[in-house]
Amino acid sequence: MTQTPATQSASGSAAPLVPPGGTPSPIPDQRGFFGHPRGLSTLFFTELFERFSFYGMRALLILFMTAAVEKGGLGFDKTKAGAIYGLYGAGVYLTAMPGGWLADRFFGQRRAVLYGAILIALGHFSMAFPSVNLFYLGLLLIVLGTGLLKPNISAMVGELYPEGGARRDAGFSIFYMGINLGAFFAPLMVGTLGQRVDWHLGFGLAGFGMVIGIAMYLWGGRNLGEIGRKPRSAGERNGEQGKKASPVPALALAGALVGLLVVLQLLGMVELTTAVGLNSAGGFIILTLAVAFFVYSFIAGGLDATEKRRLGVIGILFICSTIFWAGFEQAGSSLNLFAEERTDRVVFGIDIPASTLQAINALFIICLAPVFAWVWVKLNKRGLEPSSPAKFSLGLVLMGAGFLVMVAASLASEGSAKVSPMWLVLTYLLHTLGELSLSPVGLSTVTKLAPHRMVGQMMGVWFMSMSLGNLIAGRVAGQLGTDPTSTFGAVAAVGIAAGVVLALLVRPIRRMMGGVH
Repeated sequence: MTQTPATQSASGSAAPLVPPGGTPSPIPDQRGFFGHPRGLSTLFFTELFERFSFYGMRALLILFMTAAVEKGGLGFDKTKAGAIYGLYGAGVYLTAMPGGWLADRFFGQRRAVLYGAILIALGHFSMAFPSVNLFYLGLLLIVLGTGLLKPNISAMVGELYPEGGARRDAGFSIFYMGINLGAFFAPLMVGTLGQRVDWHLGFGLAGFGMVIGIAMYLWGGRNLGEIGRKPRSAGERNGEQGKKASPVPALALAGALVGLLVVLQLLGMVELTTAVGLNSAGGFIILTLAVAFFVYSFIAGGLDATEKRRLGVIGILFICSTIFWAGFEQAGSSLNLFAEERTDRVVFGIDIPASTLQAINALFIICLAPVFAWVWVKLNKRGLEPSSPAKFSLGLVLMGAGFLVMVAASLASEGSAKVSPMWLVLTYLLHTLGELSLSPVGLSTVTKLAPHRMVGQMMGVWFMSMSLGNLIAGRVAGQLGTDPTSTFGAVAAVGIAAGVVLALLVRPIRRMMGGVH
């Protein structure tokens, strides 16, 4: 997924720039980067190179794992490789929650971003060496580093605009463009080097990209003033919530789940020593935690009737989000494998690497995001803008339609035939349209529906849907085998069916939303 800046909608306005002592922090120069604060340029280029490293490695990941050992790969079967890919993608989203927590209480956002960037670079460089153990270590370091960097760099962008409003939204749009520029160039450069020269050199180039990002972050730090330099005070963290929420119940539930899995392992009912087993266990824990959160909030969350109905809407959208990302996140797994094995990639006499096709989604985002923004504004002025559930429904149908295209492509590639890359291009176009209909809408809708005192918690739960979707996407990719038609057909059926059901429920869901559009 070409990621949106996740924390930009976490509250109605930017966090106040007031340290524990109560004296306002110096606000950096508010002009200098396309009419925006100079600090935006620092964060823009840091995020650009972080995404360059992330999407570059992602373009190679499953191809490297499934490549034969004699060709420099790991020689994993698709089931194992897909499970590992899913665990990695899920971990990136899950660590965003503790990453933000650590920054708030210990590091401050400034240092959290730096520490995260260093861990990411070390992770890529670990994968630059031909060792299975270093490969796993590299994935772990990248997951931990991304969890520190992603939520905190987005939060720092928001703090550049203490006034909030449209200018802040425009700043995030520029920041979002940096994300997609990095995501576009990474597969072309990292993917080509990795597939055409040496896998490990590709991973090394991703690490070098992150080093450039670190250098630009340190060099441009003066443009950020005091933003993110100190941890937030207890008052700032708790805001209007009053009594500080205790983490004990959540930790106790997580511990109980882990204990249950250990018991099931000892009884031989699950297998936690394999990637597939860990993938299933991860999905079980995430789903249980999400269900427990919703049940607890309904029963003991102190919510009134309107808040409970809105929480129910978030639960419905959580399920839809999981289904969407379970399909969309196969871009780097099953669709990448299809590009490698069943696609004729000779274009104008040049055999292009399969990994370079991963750049298509970012290119479409760059071209179409402004169009979508313009269309929604125009429809809103005429009173015709679809509601959030309707946009979700559209996103699900578009995702499913993309996999219908892949069903046709897989039928055309039966036997030894290879198909045109335009099948994948069309699929990525439909998926991008679905992403633009659903992803930013989901983030915004959750912040509007969640009770104000629970917005932070709810955003954490929302990321669980993306994490769970990644786990499912990895398992689906592992089932690709020699019959992709049935695999793609099943994903298309689930996506379209979910979209149609949601469309039929739009009116009752809107009533449950209590005036939120």
